[in-house]
Amino acid sequence: MRRAHDRAAGELAAAVRPLGLGLRHFAVLIELAKQSPQSQRELGEKIGRDTAGMVRIVDDLEEAGYAVRRPHPGDRRIRAVEMTPAGLEAFDAAHDAAQPIAEALVSHLRPGEAEQLMDLLTRFTYPSGGPESP
Repeated sequence: MRRAHDRAAGELAAAVRPLGLGLRHFAVLIELAKQSPQSQRELGEKIGRDTAGMVRIVDDLEEAGYAVRRPHPGDRRIRAVEMTPAGLEAFDAAHDAAQPIAEALVSHLRPGEAEQLMDLLTRFTYPSGGPESP
């Protein structure tokens, strides 16, 4: 598992690094592209980061102009993170850079195995039926 993670993470990190993003930033942008705004707590739970780590990641995204914090509509004590138009552009660029890498990582698998691998990894990662896609 560790070797698979290192291989995939290393190649994907190299793909998004020229855009000034780390994988942790890209992970947050992925979640915000699915649903924006979200609380920092929600984002942290989805990408597996603690509160302090999420604060640093969102600080970085705010500094780059990719996200903003706003009062949460349902609870003023909570700050909601929202993707900016520049953040959407950065997400699109990172996705475009990462897509061929992701395809190459599984290109040696037989037909249907890439989908099977994704299904197995998702169920392994979220045994209680958590997010449908990581």
